[in-house]
Amino acid sequence: MRSKQRLTEDIRRDRRAALVVNTRSRRGRQLYEDARDRLLAAGFELLGTYAMERSGELEALLQDALGKRPDLLIAGGGDGTISTAGRLLAHRDVALGLLPLGTTNNFARTVRIEPDLDAAVSTLVDGKVIDVDLGVAGDRPFTNHVGIGLSAEVMISVPGRLKRLAGRIAYPLTALGLLARHRPLRATIRAEGRELHFHTHQVYVANGGFHAGRPITADAHADDRLLVAYPVGGPSRRELLRETARNAATGHRRTLHERPFLAVRELWLETDRPAAVEVDGEPCGATPMRIAIDPNALRIMAPEDSPDL
Repeated sequence: MRSKQRLTEDIRRDRRAALVVNTRSRRGRQLYEDARDRLLAAGFELLGTYAMERSGELEALLQDALGKRPDLLIAGGGDGTISTAGRLLAHRDVALGLLPLGTTNNFARTVRIEPDLDAAVSTLVDGKVIDVDLGVAGDRPFTNHVGIGLSAEVMISVPGRLKRLAGRIAYPLTALGLLARHRPLRATIRAEGRELHFHTHQVYVANGGFHAGRPITADAHADDRLLVAYPVGGPSRRELLRETARNAATGHRRTLHERPFLAVRELWLETDRPAAVEVDGEPCGATPMRIAIDPNALRIMAPEDSPDL
């Protein structure tokens, strides 16, 4: 395994990369050819270029790209695409490059890559390799978050066409339609000798610092060896809506030390009935579930001034 500095030097010198874009993501189809052309113009040798057209073929395309032995695997798409790429690149001597082309782009925002193609390509050209934590939900690594309850049902139900047309507003629109018949959960989190109980429609466990395109807290990020668990409101639908709005408006001012956040390295989460779980926007079984941190598991290409713990 090369050092991060050596891998950075190799990427800058040789520009050996592979490109995989989910053209089913919000901006993937529109920007795939543009992204490829910009990378070639920047001097990258693209050992393979892949446009995912059909659902279910992403992992195979990423595996084929890895088989080309690039120093940098560039993944374009939303959080689900990036999470799949991160899972496959965990503990490998390859850096993940991000082209945030999805709806909310939470993980890219966490690592300070804005959803702008020019800025993302500049990071691939001039950035550096850092390592960040991955979460592990059950046995599935993830980059950004786990959602238990209403959000998982939303992810299962939100129409792809609505996501492409409406962007991030597709999720609250779908949630409002489901909320009228959703029953709150009684959830228990056990971690580090503590036991917390919640009666709520929604629980999140985050590895990154953003959710729905907005900060969770001012001090949560993907390289702090911590998960952040928190419920959203209480058992009433009004509380859920009020707390969702509060989180969106005030996340950038809140800290991990405030209620209701619980920052730990590992936790066990169970509910009074099996509840659907989504991991970075993809369905992933049901509760109960162990969720933990895999420290410094993933190497990514990040802006030159990014902290690296």
